[in-house]
Amino acid sequence: MWNRRTFLKTSAAAAAVAGTSGLALPARAQGTPIKLGYVSPQTGPLAAFAEADNFIISGFNAAAKAEGLNIEVIVKDSQSNPNRAAEVARELIIDDEINLMLVASTPETTNPVTTTCESEEIPCISTVAPWQPWFIGQQGNPGDPGSWEPFYYSYHFFWGLEDVIAVFTNMWGQLDTNKQVGGLFPNDGDGNAWGDPNVGFPPVLDKLGYGLTDPGRYQNLTDDFTAQINAFKQANAEIVTGVMIPPDFTTFWTQAKQQGFTPKAASIGKAILFPQAVEALGDAGNNLSSEVWWSPTHPFSSSLTGDSSAALAAGFTEATGRPWTQPIGFVHALFELAADVMKRANDPTDADEVSDVIAATRLNTIVGPIAWDGKGLPPFAQKNVAKTPLVGGQWRLKDSGGYDLVITDNQTAPEIPTGGKMEPIT
Repeated sequence: MWNRRTFLKTSAAAAAVAGTSGLALPARAQGTPIKLGYVSPQTGPLAAFAEADNFIISGFNAAAKAEGLNIEVIVKDSQSNPNRAAEVARELIIDDEINLMLVASTPETTNPVTTTCESEEIPCISTVAPWQPWFIGQQGNPGDPGSWEPFYYSYHFFWGLEDVIAVFTNMWGQLDTNKQVGGLFPNDGDGNAWGDPNVGFPPVLDKLGYGLTDPGRYQNLTDDFTAQINAFKQANAEIVTGVMIPPDFTTFWTQAKQQGFTPKAASIGKAILFPQAVEALGDAGNNLSSEVWWSPTHPFSSSLTGDSSAALAAGFTEATGRPWTQPIGFVHALFELAADVMKRANDPTDADEVSDVIAATRLNTIVGPIAWDGKGLPPFAQKNVAKTPLVGGQWRLKDSGGYDLVITDNQTAPEIPTGGKMEPIT
């Protein structure tokens, strides 16, 4: 494949033939900064995922300077658009000549950036997307496992669909329900993976004795969920699950209440990770449940600053006046990994060496231990994916107003403490 890296290697070889004066010294030798590119959805319907970016990057810059690391972070906004994500990734690689790409938040952001990096042979670390839609979604033929190939420059850390399914069903097991589930799966990377009949929710729910009503894929930013609500009412679904962008769940839940549909449990990925999304529902947000990837009660600390999870969350609230959100931990961990990798790399400008250094990572981070050691993963994903712990929680309305996210089930990660038990929606 002829790409930027191939061109640079050819040019370097030609310079070597012409004489050593044509060879560039590594960035450290020149005193030039190591360049990190960072892509996230800072505007558009996924913007809540990037709410803490400025806070995290400001803290990273201060910590890197204190450690004597000469690092420049170049930030790009995907605008919640996959095409834009790929475009800015190319800008970072070609125009800014970054040494390492960092990318966060949903397959619509991580996948086009990772694909671009893999094509251009630039090392990349990604997070905040379940590993199946990240890995499988980038394969040439996602429906043929025999054709799947590992990546050479791309590494991902997060949990998988097997983890969120276990968390959700563990939470539902605390309630008395008829085990009838309504599924809300959009036509996007997450929705297609969560609703997939082979790797998603359907086979596991069936095995556990749950019935699933799946009305089919809908388009993001849908303004009418009447068809889905009617299907769930007809099936007498007492549980609703799915993976929705925040504005879509607000629309669905508001219409469900208006049309007299109130399940005993609603466990929704993505949409209700954020306190502002739940607060927008008023009292109707009480006892909604979701996966919990990170919280102030997680028993982990930063390898970069030494801050506990509680201190990092409190620092965000103090700096912004806003409540903590789950992506804070993972975006911070992304930059922890970048600092660790660049400290261990002899030549941060050598993409092959940096990729090898990422693969050898063993780091205790604010979201837990991260190592690309293959644990808990099928063979095809073991090279490129590192799993992180996942628990489940419910939003509880506070007497003083606003909501607390209470961890209600930790069977999948007992080291993370619970703060209560599941309660039915009323």
